[in-house]
Amino acid sequence: MAAQNRLITLNNGVRMPILGFGVFQVPDDQTEQVVTDALAAGYRAIDTAASYGNEEAVGRAIAKSGIPRDQLFVTTKMWIQHTGEETARRELDKSLRKLGLDHLDLYLIHQPLGDYYSSWHAMEKAYGEGLVKAIGVSNFYPDRLVDLILHNDITPAVNQIETHPFFQRADYQQLMRERGVQIESWGPFAEGKNDLFTNPVLAAIAAAHDKSVAQVVLRWLIQRDVVVIPKSVRPERMAQNLEVFDFDLTDDEMTRIAGLDTGASVFFDHHDPQMVAWLGGRRVD
Repeated sequence: MAAQNRLITLNNGVRMPILGFGVFQVPDDQTEQVVTDALAAGYRAIDTAASYGNEEAVGRAIAKSGIPRDQLFVTTKMWIQHTGEETARRELDKSLRKLGLDHLDLYLIHQPLGDYYSSWHAMEKAYGEGLVKAIGVSNFYPDRLVDLILHNDITPAVNQIETHPFFQRADYQQLMRERGVQIESWGPFAEGKNDLFTNPVLAAIAAAHDKSVAQVVLRWLIQRDVVVIPKSVRPERMAQNLEVFDFDLTDDEMTRIAGLDTGASVFFDHHDPQMVAWLGGRRVD
């Protein structure tokens, strides 16, 4: 793994970089170069998904990088239309083919919708066969996560959820910690919503450390033991986002950032019937 990164240990003993690289919303025709640049910058954890439409491009970048497979941590996710035990296994095999890999480091159920119980059973079997080193979920709210844990043999290793200064999920993180589930942040910068990059609290803390607001947000998440996967298509920004292991936020600064929490999503609510209908109707090849 990149020397400046930090590894966390999942509930099955698998070690995962706390800082990785995401490719959500990176166009397929740009993804290979973007991932190539990210790997060159030092990232060793790459997060993609079937629904992103860029698994093949990620795979090409990995193959061309020459980086030994055991030095990489690759995550992808299963989309809603592919839930169900038989379908889920086919989708895992399809993702492996597209990525050009013989195993995944982490495989996630992308949304808590559809027949995800059957999918989980298929993922448990794939885990037992060594096709995936760890299995987990994404976007699961506390009730559905606990229900899944209680009625299955394997506890999810990771739950990847919206986590940023305006939606901090501290109570939920504590619940996950008690259940042995690692929290992972998507949308760490809230895609710039609520004027995150010019927020006066974050800007003042950044100035005090001679860092950017983005670096402060990443450092804040890392000090909370939150795995995070920022995205950028600019090599200089990729490198900057890795430079967050050479400073610490004070307790007072952590408290000031905690005061930014609104307790609500800035994107969408999985309890909204219209959003559930939209997600359920979205089709992925």
